[in-house]
Amino acid sequence: MKGIIFTEFFDLVEQAFGFEVAEKIIDECDLPSGGVYTAVGTYDHTEILALVGMLSKITEIPAPQLLVTYGRFIYPKLHAQLKGMGLEFGGSFELFSSLDNIIHPEVLKLYPDAELPNFNATKLNDHQLLLKYSSCRPFAHMAEGLILGAAEHFDENLSVTLEHHNTDDNFYTDITITHQ
Repeated sequence: MKGIIFTEFFDLVEQAFGFEVAEKIIDECDLPSGGVYTAVGTYDHTEILALVGMLSKITEIPAPQLLVTYGRFIYPKLHAQLKGMGLEFGGSFELFSSLDNIIHPEVLKLYPDAELPNFNATKLNDHQLLLKYSSCRPFAHMAEGLILGAAEHFDENLSVTLEHHNTDDNFYTDITITHQ
């Protein structure tokens, strides 16, 4: 997993809970990296899971809620990267429908070793989109936060529902997005 995910996570933790909490979650987790991350490095996704789990334990906020908050927090940074790649979208449904066929191929040009989730988009009607999220990582709630971050960016009122269908080695989630 790219280091920007880790560095931005610690930015959120420090802003929301303070530097001491950020230090505490690093100290409490036995991380192969030692909790030292660079934005361009690559790290095992289990480290972010351990960090989120420890933050959940310390703050008593459920991990899924923390991941949604984090997705909302990081969306503006990721959107800025899209602009840097020359990618612009008129609204969230256009952006979500472009994840696998436009955005992810461009990301892979910059980061060929990135392991990206798959998003199969199906327009259900003029107000609903179904995203089928599949990944070897359990980050559907982070995707939910990114969706809500996109809604804020595009000034749209979206609701999101998740239906999980997980197996031993993959995480599948149907994400239904409704434009209110």
